[in-house]
Formats: sequence, structure tokens, C-alpha cells
Amino acid sequence: MHSANLKPSILRFTLIGLLPFLILSCATMNKNDKNYAKGGQPGDILYNYVHTNISDNNTVNSLLANYKGPKNLSTVVEKYEDEIALLYKQKVLLRKPSISEDQKKARFANITPNQASALFALYPIDTAKWMKIISTYSGLSKNDIYESAITAGLDPSIVFAASASGFEDTATPLINSIGLVIYGQDEESTATVKFRAEDDTYWREGLDLAWEPIYGSFAGSIVYLEANTTYHIEVTITDIYGDIVEHSFQTTTKPNTPPIDPNKIYYLSEIYTGGQLDLEALNIEGSADGYAKIIGDGPVIEAGNDVLAAVNIGNNSYVMLENLTVKGGQRYGIFAKKAHHIWIKGCNVSEYGREAVDIRNGKAYSSPTSNSPINYDSGIYLERSGIAVIEECEVHSPNLGANNWSVGHPKGANALQVWAYQDSDAYRGEFIVRNNRFYGASDHRYNDVIEGRMNTERRGGFVKNSAIHGNYLAYANDDLIEIDGGQQNVLVYDNEMEQGYTGISIAPNTLGPSYIFHNYIHNLGDETGKEWTAIKAGGLISKPAGRTFVFENVIDVERNGIAASRVNNDSTFWVTTQNNIIFTRNTGHSVGYCIFDKEKYFASESTNDLCFNENTSDARYEFNLTNLSEHPLSDDLDFIESLKSVMPTIMPITDSNIIPNFTKMVTTTPATEVPEAICEFELEQTAYVPLSKQYKYGTTEISPDGTVTMTGNNWIRFPVNCTLTQSSTVSLTLTVEGEAEIIGIGFETDTKESSDRIIRFAGKQEWGLDGTASFENTSNTVLFPVGNHITGKINYLYLLLDNDDVEPIENRVKVVFSNITVN
Repeated sequence: MHSANLKPSILRFTLIGLLPFLILSCATMNKNDKNYAKGGQPGDILYNYVHTNISDNNTVNSLLANYKGPKNLSTVVEKYEDEIALLYKQKVLLRKPSISEDQKKARFANITPNQASALFALYPIDTAKWMKIISTYSGLSKNDIYESAITAGLDPSIVFAASASGFEDTATPLINSIGLVIYGQDEESTATVKFRAEDDTYWREGLDLAWEPIYGSFAGSIVYLEANTTYHIEVTITDIYGDIVEHSFQTTTKPNTPPIDPNKIYYLSEIYTGGQLDLEALNIEGSADGYAKIIGDGPVIEAGNDVLAAVNIGNNSYVMLENLTVKGGQRYGIFAKKAHHIWIKGCNVSEYGREAVDIRNGKAYSSPTSNSPINYDSGIYLERSGIAVIEECEVHSPNLGANNWSVGHPKGANALQVWAYQDSDAYRGEFIVRNNRFYGASDHRYNDVIEGRMNTERRGGFVKNSAIHGNYLAYANDDLIEIDGGQQNVLVYDNEMEQGYTGISIAPNTLGPSYIFHNYIHNLGDETGKEWTAIKAGGLISKPAGRTFVFENVIDVERNGIAASRVNNDSTFWVTTQNNIIFTRNTGHSVGYCIFDKEKYFASESTNDLCFNENTSDARYEFNLTNLSEHPLSDDLDFIESLKSVMPTIMPITDSNIIPNFTKMVTTTPATEVPEAICEFELEQTAYVPLSKQYKYGTTEISPDGTVTMTGNNWIRFPVNCTLTQSSTVSLTLTVEGEAEIIGIGFETDTKESSDRIIRFAGKQEWGLDGTASFENTSNTVLFPVGNHITGKINYLYLLLDNDDVEPIENRVKVVFSNITVN
């Protein structure tokens, strides 16, 4: 790697604000001191400033008395000048002092309430640690400690919780994962994990649990588990002295389908007569023994804009909606409030939300007298509700698109809005959002595609123990996924995201750890073509404090891989990244970085990430370089080109870089020889598989010669044996009767369809690779240079007829595919 592009920020000593009054940036008065190239909490920076500049002529008190930094920092230093000086002299002003019990007793025995306030202000992330130390070794009462922490500006709810006893360790199962939290721990300890299924005779290694500093716990997730399976889990905690404590858990993952009460199965045609479907009015809800289930069987719910939501679940719980087509709703397509145990499967939601009556300064208002722009209208909104599954749904075509950043923060509709803070703690979090397609259009975009409420609060967003995976998300003027707020054991994985200003927002992570892994984030850009970053972070110290793990994602963007946005004037973030592929293209100020971290937080780490900027043919980082270890082939242009030719892919990973329980074991080697294009297409009636999450209606017929005739809304796939090279061309005969949303074919390595491997030859929806120019409707012959876009081994051929609007049989679109070959 050429070190010229590894450019630390100009070193400086600045204020970025703390809770309400203090946060220090990673900076210094001494611009030549390397210690200041990495940042931490305000206390770390202040300690380094004093420690570096102290001399016979510069005492601690004189350095503090003469400090001329930003106004609000000067105010804090002035307020606590004597306390900070004493803390430094007593060697307390160190975040992780390695001292004995006797030394702790000596240093903290006479600490005053004001000194305690200074410590809390200087180390807001370490709330639990300081409360434990001060309560153990000082003479201060609990009330004294509470008052000191609150005087320092800390959130009272954190203060009381951090000092509380009796928190129960938890193992919370989802369908394919389990979240763990073990309280009463120490930062210097380690927590290793092993697990096995009930019927297994061997143990599997999990990823170590992560230190969580707010409540003083270890937390983390076990992933890629089987549904409805009992697992045994053992966590071994080893402290700094080598003492070991074992914690054992046994829990069962949730099933892929909920239990259904056979006496509470309702067909829509039997209960719906038009307008709003109101489950509260119909008194439809189930119990823990069995959900009430409503099945769509033909009628379309068309509610107009006279009711708040087209489908009102209200606070009814244990409800499943399956295969409903929902249109309308003044604000929401499907809405619940203070409910729990909701399961929404295979639903199609569109044409919801308010329409613009007045446009002011580029933003839409519902009336000339309204003071607030239209915002937060949702295809699905589960407000203050918990324990929910949303799967195999399509949400699209809201009535109003969002403005872009040129006129201020985007305002407008979203596909899914989540506030998982149910009134009862037993029902908080536990959202599963899987295998959905949520999309806007290039000229009609969402604000966020998946949006959370109460972003800067620990009770906001998905809260805890939630998973967003296997989704296709596209077309936003802001974030494609927003998990801001509470993020303890929140997982975002196996998603494809494109056409947003930002990919995934984690700003702020108020309580970690959260995990972002195996996502494909590419082709970003709002409606003006502008973008910021694939993963957006920030607010670590202003809204303390959560860590995010970023593993094995494929990021292919113009600007940045991971970068910050300010939260309460704080751009600090805490990430551990490993085995990611990050391609950027542009260069310039704040542009083209794999990780752009101006604050250089000392605890962030990057290991074995392949970072490559196509403009400079090199890596670009603004990061704590002490904790950076690049992939060894980051400078190998042939290797990088081989990866780009099979995007998205996962890099070969050596044994030393395998992430337990997270790494997908694949072998990918750069091709040294160009293989011949060998394709065997056997399109037989018994060979194809319909895609249940895409099929809405219609027929498939396959003649003996392999001609495929499709009608309706119908996606199918065939197993094939095919290898594509850069020179490969696909040819076929295509006949289309009628107009659909997408008509095309796809070449996939697995059973997940992605837009960069689907070729659209006709249709009004802009999704997939654009092959419309190669389809001559007069000749019905298609020739498309597929090797320019897709190369490598192909296991499945997809045929697509996407037309969500159900029409009378005589008006159905008909498509005929024949003579499909690859040369």
C-alpha cells in the first residue's frame, strides 16, 4: 500500500460538545506529537494534553488556568480546574489505570462529589465503571454519586440503571440467532462463547462477547442458527487475574411460522366489505397458544385517504396477515400501536400516505396552513410495538416522494417504520425483517426505506435483539436502513442496498454491540446523484456509547465506505471492521475513504479489509492507523480486478482471519486462465421452481422444446450449469403481449435474486441491469453482452414476469421465452 494516501487529520485540540457541555476531539496543542493522532474520551485527550506539555514552567494548574480552547470547553475546565488538577496528580485521570486494590483504595478514598462529577464529565462512556469504583472505594453515598453524575450532564436513566443490582442475564432467541447479555462484568475480562444444537455431539466456537460500558456487561450474538432448534450455550469469562466463571444457557430459536389458532383463520373475502380493514373493530386477535390469521384470497384492500391506515391492527396482538394486497391509508398502509406478536407475510402495500397540497421551500405540506412538512407516512408502521416478523412483502409506490438534501433534510414517506419500545419490557425489540423488497423509483423516492423513530434515544428504533436480513432495499433520498438508537444485538446482514444517499445509518449507536455483515451496498446516490457513505456512524460520546462490528460486507460506492455524520455536534464512532471489500472511486475533501474517521477513536480497529480507491489505485483512510492492518493483497491490481469481475463476492480468507460463527467459508481464487463458456439449459416442466415470495398470480407452461410461456406476476428459476466469461453473450427469442413492470432473465449463484444479476429487457420499473436497448420488439430477438456485467460460475437461470397489479384474466400480460443460449 502506498502510504501517501494514509493521511491523518491535521492535529488539533477542539471541542465537539459533551452531554450538554463537553466532548473533546482527538486533537492537541502539540501538532507534532504522535500520541494525538488517535482520539478517545474527553478525559483521555485532556490527560494527553496535560501530560505532554507539563514541565517545571508549566504545572498542571497553570496549563488548565491558561487554556484557551473553545468557549464551552473553557467553561468546563474553569468549572473543574482544581478537581482536574487533583485527579491528574492522584493518577486518577487515566481511563484504564492498571493498579492494585490497595492503590485504588488510596486514590479514591477521599474523592469528593465535585471530583466525581469531573470524572463523569470526562469519561461519559464509562458510566458503569466509575460508579462501581467510586461506590466501592470512596465514602460517597449512592445519592452523592447519583447527584454527581447528573450534575455532569449524564442521562439520569443511565445513572440509576448503571448502579442497579439484580439485572438478569439474558439469552434471547430470534428465528436464526440468539442475543446474549451478561451483567456485572469488568472491562479487563474476556468472554468466550461456544454453542451446540441439542442433537449435536460437538461444540462450535462463537465470537467473543463484546464489552458494553454503559451497564457494565458483556453482550453479543450467535448467528446463522436453525429455526425451532434448542441450543446449549456456554460463556467462559476470564478476569485479569485468570479467574474463570462459567455461564450456561439453554434456549430454543423461534419457528419459521407462528402457531395458528385453527378457530381464528379468516379469509379476507369473508370479512372485508370495503374501506379500512379494522382488526380492533372486528375483535380479531389471538393468544400465545395461537395467532389469529387473515389470509388474502383475491379482494384488494382499497381504503382511500379517509382513514389513518388501510389496515388497522391497533393494539391487538398475536395477529398474522398473509398475502394481503393493501392500497391507500391517509398515513399508513398497515398500522399497529402498542401491540406485540405481529406477523406480516407476503403482503403488497402501495399508494399510501398524504399528498402534497402546498410546496414551500422545496418541501411538501398537506395543507397551506400546516406548519410541518409531510413526514413519517409508512407502508408499515408498528409504533411502540414489539416481537414482530415482516417477511416476503413488497412495499412500494407511496403517494408522495421525499425531497432531497438540496432543500434540507429529506422529509417524506418510508416503506417500514419501526419503534420497538413496547410498554412492557418483555415485549421490546425482537423485530425480524427478512426477505422483503422495499423500493421507490428513481424520481419518486423514500426519505428512508427502513426508518426508526426516536433516533437519538436508547428506546428508539429496533431497541434490541432484532434482525434485518435478506432484503432488497432501493431508492431513498436519505438512508436505506436506519437502526439509530438502541442497538444491542441488532443484526443487519445478507441485504442488497442501492440508490440511497446513505446505505446503513448507525448514528448514534447508544447501546451496542450491533453487527453489520455480508451486505452488498452499491450504486448509491439520491435523486440528484449525490451520496455520502455506505455506513454512517457518529455520536459515540454525545449519546454514549455502542460499538458496531462490520464484517465481510461488499461495498462498491463513489464516496465513502464508513464515515460519520454529527450527532449533537459529535462525529466520534466506535467500530471493529474485518474482511470487508470496500471499493471507492472519487477523491477530494472528505471523499473516497474506506473509513473516514476524523476523530480517530482509539478503540476502533480495522483488520484484513481490502480497501481500494479506483482513482488513486490505492487505499484511502482517515483512521487510527495504530489499529489498522490491511489485507495483504490490497496492492495487487490483478487480484482486485479478479474480485471486481465477480462482484459481489467474498474474498478468500485465511485461517487467521476467520471470524468464528460469522465467516462464510468460501474459496475464491483469481482466475489465471479464462474458462470457456459452457452452459447447459434444460428447461423442463419438472425442473423449474416458482418463487413463492414473488408469485402473485398467473401460469407457467413449458413445451418439450424448452419454450417457456408465463402469465401474471410470476418469477421462476431453473438449476443450470453455466460459466460466464467477459466475452459471453446471451441470446434468446422474447415475445411480449401487454405491459408489465419487469420482464427479464437472471443469472445467479444462489437462490437470492439481486438487481446486479437480473437483466431487464422490458417493463416500466427501473430495476436490474438495463437491457431494454437490446430488445427489438419487432424482431423478438435479444442479444445482450452479459459478460460485461456477470462472470463466473452460474447455478440458476431466473425468468421474470413482474406485474404486481392483478388484472382480469383477459388483460393479463403474456411472455414467451425461447431459444435461450450463451455463446
